[in-house]
Amino acid sequence: MTHNNHYQIGLDRNAANFVALSPLSFIERSASVFPYRTAVIHGDIQYTWQETYTRCRQLGSALQKAGIGVGDTVATMLPNTPAMFEAHFGVPMSGAVLNTLNTRLDPETIAFMLSHAGTKVLLTDREFSSTIKAALALLPHNIMVVDVDDPLFDGGEDLGSISYEDFIAQGDADFAWQLPADEWDAITLNYTSGTTGNPKGVVYHHRGAYLNSISNIVSWGMPPHAVYLWTLPMFHCNGWCFPWTVAANSGTNVCLRRVEPKKIFSLMQEHHVTHFCGAPIVHGLLINLPEHERAVIEHKVSALIAGAAPPAAIIEGMERLGFSITHVYGLTETYGPAAICEKHASWEQLPLGERAELNGRQGVRNHMQEAVTVLDPDTLHPVPHDGQTMGEIMFRGNIVMKGYLKNASATHDAFAGGWFHTGDLAVVDPDGYVKIKDRSKDVIISGGENISSIEVEDVLFRHPDVLAAAVVAQPDEKWGEVPCAFIEVRDGSAPSTADIIEHCRAHLARFKVPKQVIICDLPKTSTGKIQKFILRNQLNAAAAKG
Repeated sequence: MTHNNHYQIGLDRNAANFVALSPLSFIERSASVFPYRTAVIHGDIQYTWQETYTRCRQLGSALQKAGIGVGDTVATMLPNTPAMFEAHFGVPMSGAVLNTLNTRLDPETIAFMLSHAGTKVLLTDREFSSTIKAALALLPHNIMVVDVDDPLFDGGEDLGSISYEDFIAQGDADFAWQLPADEWDAITLNYTSGTTGNPKGVVYHHRGAYLNSISNIVSWGMPPHAVYLWTLPMFHCNGWCFPWTVAANSGTNVCLRRVEPKKIFSLMQEHHVTHFCGAPIVHGLLINLPEHERAVIEHKVSALIAGAAPPAAIIEGMERLGFSITHVYGLTETYGPAAICEKHASWEQLPLGERAELNGRQGVRNHMQEAVTVLDPDTLHPVPHDGQTMGEIMFRGNIVMKGYLKNASATHDAFAGGWFHTGDLAVVDPDGYVKIKDRSKDVIISGGENISSIEVEDVLFRHPDVLAAAVVAQPDEKWGEVPCAFIEVRDGSAPSTADIIEHCRAHLARFKVPKQVIICDLPKTSTGKIQKFILRNQLNAAAAKG
């Protein structure tokens, strides 16, 4: 029998019933509905949503007047300041793509990114002038440099031809910006950390940015008008899409140039902060701040934790301080958080330690993501939900990147078999929740036995003197490789390495216990992730000498 689908006749898309999804719509709505609500706080500076929207339009207009348009790249080298928030709207309003540079990178890497992206304009803060000056000297072409002069920073030098305030003053406050012609158009470019070879340029589209911004609100259960503290760098996955999330929420952005635990507590108290995000290291700093230095917080504060698999001890410590912690998981390639450890009411009855274990899992898909699963990387078959069988975490859905800029082979490999391959190894518990066991490159194979570095780190974190820990493979003649622990200790603590090893022996199978413990300051990225490749290189160099 032949069927004519009458639902496809005379029911076409048109301007009345189909509009490209873009987070640019959010700021226009907040400025229209809540024009006088505070949008941005930075020291003594406060802007309303109407003022912020006007400044974003001026930035978009000024960029267009400078010849910037569709397909161009505008980069920022900025901390969490009003200009950085405005760039998330003003740059795409001009039609250009925003590339937020990691402020802790070296000049050579910054120069590679500026060149690879074909950057036309750079907004930069004086704090990073020495790095940017060196990076610009390495470039074969000139870039228009706009200096952002933040009153909360002294030092550095101006490198550009114009200040940010003078630049946006040239723009039209009533600039008639346009939504993208296609919601699949690029909105931002985010470079991966590039621990091996050159970093890859992850491209986000307007549709994904829109959907993950809303997903943050829905999956986290954010009420309207949240007061959001910027502990997370806005350059990292565009602040997990939270510049657009706060605009959709008509909330308030409380800016923070750098992570200072004492300052975080005082801002929470002063501005009645309700939400913030951070890597485990940031939460660890808050837990370890002496009580007499903490401002008293008497209201509920919700926090997202991600960036590395959080030890249960960190989740426990934050809960003891009264914070409501939710664990999320994602990568640069998934616009930041794309999975969430959804809490269940029944977990509240459990002892804190058990509850922290459950809450420390990577969880289930966010509302706007289609799927997160664990598959055998060779066959792409799902692993059984037994909490034991390891596979690779894979994503599919609308909050997965467009691909890697100018890198077709890496894009092809990342999407093999119709899934985004994360490189993270995990199991699925019987309740369907995903739990990371390790990065594929971080698994230690000792005498044929797989050792999860995360499992060993979890135990190390439970030692009262340990502030941070990283476990990596150390070359070993007999076993091939064995675990080596690098630890950072709390101020005033001086544990012996023998004491740390004995602690591990009490909680781990003998073959998983670190054969060596090294006490040091751990190398970290600007987002608080420990740079294990540096530690591995250190051990490999020592083994080569030996």
